[in-house]
Amino acid sequence: ICAIAHVTAKTMPHEDAECRKGSAPNIRDPATRELSVVVPSYNEENRLPLMMDEALDYLEKRQKRDPSFTYEVIVVNDGSKDQTAKVAKEYCKKYGSDKVRVISLEKNRGKGGAVRTGVFSSRGKKVLMADADGATKFADIEKVEEGLNNLRPWPKEMAISCGSRAHLEKDSIAKRSYFRTLLMYGFHFLVWFLCVKEIRDTQCGFKLLTREAALQTFSNLHIERWAFDVELLYIAQRLKIPIAEVAVNWTEIEGSKLVPFWSWLQMGRDLLFIRLRYMTGAWKLEAKKCN
Repeated sequence: ICAIAHVTAKTMPHEDAECRKGSAPNIRDPATRELSVVVPSYNEENRLPLMMDEALDYLEKRQKRDPSFTYEVIVVNDGSKDQTAKVAKEYCKKYGSDKVRVISLEKNRGKGGAVRTGVFSSRGKKVLMADADGATKFADIEKVEEGLNNLRPWPKEMAISCGSRAHLEKDSIAKRSYFRTLLMYGFHFLVWFLCVKEIRDTQCGFKLLTREAALQTFSNLHIERWAFDVELLYIAQRLKIPIAEVAVNWTEIEGSKLVPFWSWLQMGRDLLFIRLRYMTGAWKLEAKKCN
């Protein structure tokens, strides 16, 4: 298994074309916004409007209270086959392309690949990952911001604050089938055993990173599907980036792209390969420098 993991490992991914263009924003450049919100979206024409309305309403009100607060929302259309891009571009027209940008990928790369693309072209001092379904209340950004601030002083300006649904686990188990509960516990055990021991909920899609932490972690990221969160936190632990876990409000929204059995099987394979590929040196961590 070690040999297969090593031989089949992909080489270090290069930064996306959007970041190599001189006129495009680049994560390596100095920040020009306080906050960047990256929203990966795949066939989200129905769920995206609710999330965007809530997020932009909060961000606009915050900016009115504090004119020095600047933001951008980056919707990454991950090769959608529906009208996701069209829906997102309506928000560009309404709020202006300086506040809302849409990046469209020709082919579906997976949630991790979409987030990575958005992060690479972000302009914020802090970068927030937020799911398009709006399952987490956007106002809870204040909770993860507090978690980030509690980690100060940040070593080399790097820190991560993760939204967490771990406090809701008992209620969610009562609503799940025994099979899905078994899969969940199996996945949690593999995450703990192979990769990340200190974070109870690695999969919540509401994570806030300092710009330097975003550069260092996403530049080393290989996994582009569901298990990318685990590799992200595994990289952070290897780089000794402090991580906070903060309870957030969360509501299950219909329309999840996660297929219970096959997605969990794919994630289990990816978890094993994450550990083996770093252990055998097929994947190595590289320090990145800002311009």
